[in-house]
Amino acid sequence: MKSTGIVRKIDNLGRVVLPIELRRTFDIDREDPVEIFVDDNYILLKKYQPACIFCNDAKDVASFKGKNVCQRCLAEMKTREY
Repeated sequence: MKSTGIVRKIDNLGRVVLPIELRRTFDIDREDPVEIFVDDNYILLKKYQPACIFCNDAKDVASFKGKNVCQRCLAEMKTREY
């Protein structure tokens, strides 16, 4: 992992502000969802991108009845006989 050299305090509500430089670098806009991961003693933040429930690909994802499905899996479902 690479250190940015940026230090921020957590406010009394448990919030921390991400510097504008990092938000620009990772294309995080106001009110964008951010996913939180934990790895040993680290807290990792990642811009949330919905992924396909079948293949976990985050490219070309559409919502169908509240579920995320990529175009490739959707096309495969259309061609299958059940």
